[in-house]
Amino acid sequence: MYKHRIGFALQRHCKLPVCLRLKHDSNQPPSEPGNYYDPDTINENPMHRVKRFLKRDLNQLVSTFNDPFNQYEDSKLFPKTVDLLIVGGGAIGSSIAYWIQNKVRDGLSIVVVDKDLSYSKASSALSAGGIRQQFSLKENIQLSMYSAQFLREIKTHLTIPENDPPEVSFNPSGYLYLASEKGADTMLQNHKVQKDAGARVELLSPDIMKKRYPWLNTEGIVLGSLGTLNEGWFDSWSMLEAFKKKAKSLGTYYVEGEVVDFGFKVDPSIVTENDPNKEYEGINSVKVKLPNGEFQQIVFALCIIAAGADSGKVARMAKVGTGDGFLSTPLPVEPRKRFVYCIHAPKGPSIAPMVIDPSGFYFRPDGFDNHYICGKSPDDENEPSTSNLDVDHEYFEKEIWPLLAHRVPAFNEAKVKSSWAGYYDYNWYDQNAIVGAHPSYFNLFLATGFSGHGIQQAPAVGRAVMEMITDGGFINIDLTKFGFGRLIAEKPLYEKNVI
Repeated sequence: MYKHRIGFALQRHCKLPVCLRLKHDSNQPPSEPGNYYDPDTINENPMHRVKRFLKRDLNQLVSTFNDPFNQYEDSKLFPKTVDLLIVGGGAIGSSIAYWIQNKVRDGLSIVVVDKDLSYSKASSALSAGGIRQQFSLKENIQLSMYSAQFLREIKTHLTIPENDPPEVSFNPSGYLYLASEKGADTMLQNHKVQKDAGARVELLSPDIMKKRYPWLNTEGIVLGSLGTLNEGWFDSWSMLEAFKKKAKSLGTYYVEGEVVDFGFKVDPSIVTENDPNKEYEGINSVKVKLPNGEFQQIVFALCIIAAGADSGKVARMAKVGTGDGFLSTPLPVEPRKRFVYCIHAPKGPSIAPMVIDPSGFYFRPDGFDNHYICGKSPDDENEPSTSNLDVDHEYFEKEIWPLLAHRVPAFNEAKVKSSWAGYYDYNWYDQNAIVGAHPSYFNLFLATGFSGHGIQQAPAVGRAVMEMITDGGFINIDLTKFGFGRLIAEKPLYEKNVI
């Protein structure tokens, strides 16, 4: 069943975007522009193909006997053709792979390509791991509510038979947002949206906060908002690994390599509605640079760009932002560097929620023994360079420590013990996710631009993309508003109280 559903991308039996339609009166063979990749699998001798498949299956049996989840990472095998290609193997990409592979099982071949499967620089692995429902958009609230439910039930979803169940150390201590007089009305408006969506959020007066959190200086604070359920933090690395291992155990293949270009193919049987005389040029392959410097091509039926901070760059290879018509609108996703500092304060609070100050800094406990992590997004004009992941230690001394010590006097004695930097997949258009099909291609989908919320929404987004691919639309959470169309229509979707 699913083989047929995904096979539509090659056979053109799919429901095309409204800007595309089939042209039935043409028997002209497809023309091929000069940059179209023509992998061996397209014009391959049938006997050579059978020989290659038999060799592949034999090698896979040997590989499975030695390590059932090793697959392509340390093998000379390479998938030349796939039903579904996911560019990006972080939390979003691996969640999508799990959800789709879990539903279709052996019905589809799914390959995830990521340039670094150690995830040493991945946003998912370097995240602070927070999860909250305190958003102003109903869809964001629903996404994180389901993800919290998923984290509580993660052993049911991601346990591999005969393996130890995954443990993500979910700490439900909540988020405490603090509002000055300037932000109080926004907090009240957000609170109503959150309650209507079913989130458990409690408003606190300064007096109540002072009694509940005697270590907190409430000077300048007129209102607080505390998530009492489904909020806190977790081990983001463990969740990523659990998604990846489960997806691989179900049959998803992971390839370490960097996508450096897309292959294009002109198909005269499909035309654009806005220009019926123009032939449709689609995408059907990628060129991948392997760690050893070699290049390989993968022909796909469908492609999902979930490459985090690199998504904008990957999309440009598919002419998103450089083409004509809808392709003239870029995917507005770029890397933004953020610093996380681990501090020790001997007299700091032993138990505390994630605290979000009106000035923009945050802190939360990190384990026990009075250790905490903290950070603050810089102003737009002071964005740090993304050329490396070096940490600016002066930024803590000048921008964060004074604010910390004012809000929590015990942090006046705080000392930095360690620090790291990571990239956000920052959506510079409206700082919200872009999820859905691209209107210029019938086989390109996007799941990116989460702007710091991706790790907490990955379980729910993976499920939503699975519904979109296998069922033709969103079922549990309607993410239509998050589609690429809002960029074309110039209708930004802003969050209030973004962190």
